[in-house]
Amino acid sequence: MSDTSRLPTPTEGDEVAWVQHHLGHLSLEDAVAASPAFRGGQGAADVALATFDVTGYARRRSEVLPERSRGASRLSPYVRHGLIDLPTLWAHVADGPPRDRDKYRDELLWQEYARHLHSRVGEGMRRPLRHEPPRRDQVGEWGWDRSMACVDLTVGELETDGWLVNQTRMWLASQWTVRAGHDWRDGAKHFERHLLDGSAAANLLGWQWTVGTGTGKPYGFSQWQVRKRAPGLCEQCPLVDACPISGWPDSSGGPSVPDPTGLLRSDPDPGVTAGPAEVEPLTTGTRPDAVWLTWESLGDGDPALEAHPDLPAVLVFDERLLARRRLSGKRLVFVAETLADLATRRDVEVHLGRPAEVLRDRPVASTAAPVPGWRRLTAGLDVERHPWPWLVRPRSGPVSSFTAWRRSSGAPATGAARGGPRRSGGRSGGAGGRAGRR
Repeated sequence: MSDTSRLPTPTEGDEVAWVQHHLGHLSLEDAVAASPAFRGGQGAADVALATFDVTGYARRRSEVLPERSRGASRLSPYVRHGLIDLPTLWAHVADGPPRDRDKYRDELLWQEYARHLHSRVGEGMRRPLRHEPPRRDQVGEWGWDRSMACVDLTVGELETDGWLVNQTRMWLASQWTVRAGHDWRDGAKHFERHLLDGSAAANLLGWQWTVGTGTGKPYGFSQWQVRKRAPGLCEQCPLVDACPISGWPDSSGGPSVPDPTGLLRSDPDPGVTAGPAEVEPLTTGTRPDAVWLTWESLGDGDPALEAHPDLPAVLVFDERLLARRRLSGKRLVFVAETLADLATRRDVEVHLGRPAEVLRDRPVASTAAPVPGWRRLTAGLDVERHPWPWLVRPRSGPVSSFTAWRRSSGAPATGAARGGPRRSGGRSGGAGGRAGRR
């Protein structure tokens, strides 16, 4: 297929068939399906935000069953794709009960920390940050035994809905590595394939925290958490009388690892990590003829879209990247739903190929996505660069831990407990961290 293949724009109601026809060869599954739990698009994001009340969040954010008791906001798929930004969420909960507001804002800061870390160290997040992972002498064929009711429930939600509350992300990540001894990067890859909110930043940081490669203190998943957060589930399990997680696991962390680049300690060029602080015009001095969108920023509030309401929006599905990653079709459908929704308000172009080839010799405007890949791509393109809507603009200080980052970043105080978020109950986010937390 040509590197510059132009696709028809998806239309509302036909997104699943559109993905099956145009992107099905890149999907994890042979038969593409949408998530039954979430729909993409600015309209869906606006409704979800308008109906989110932070009241009770601090008490209920870690609950698993019954589902009506869950306190997570379920906004993370929209946050991951820029349909809702972190400053908007920060303001949205301003009038909430102080305990709930502060706990939620603490979670927003964790998401911001993940983005700062990934934007600075890039692929370094796929290596242990500060400690080696736990080791096991014997490793089974698969890390998740679905004869366990807790595992079957949560793997089913992951692979069907594309979303999990943070508590169950932590369960699965801990079970995969701390108990079963599998490589945490393989588990993180499986999460990334299925999670609608699966970003490299939040997902990889969540796994690093849960398996102890970031802190040296692996999270110990056991029957105690299941009974506390999902009452009644153990009684439905065929292994209730022989539970393989009845006791606390041996969860000692591995030795510390070096920081060869020194980037965890300091950033030699925070301006590059943060991106432009103001609009940087095209080098040719001309006007862009389109707005280039990325998966990080697909919302109506994208700064480049807002600056150019008369220009078409262009999204390029990176064929080589998608062929390598093999994402679930529900992730592709979520993006297609977002494009179909956007196309009801402005012209949208969709391409399949390599972004560098599709956009070559075409002047475009784009918002500086907080991922290293955006910087690599734009290095060879003529792009009008728009600032990313940071909650806290990156600085040069340490990102070796959430606490160190928070102290040096100028992050606003939340009133939450000193030392950063407590993750004994987890979030509704990244693997064991906050990828889908909110």
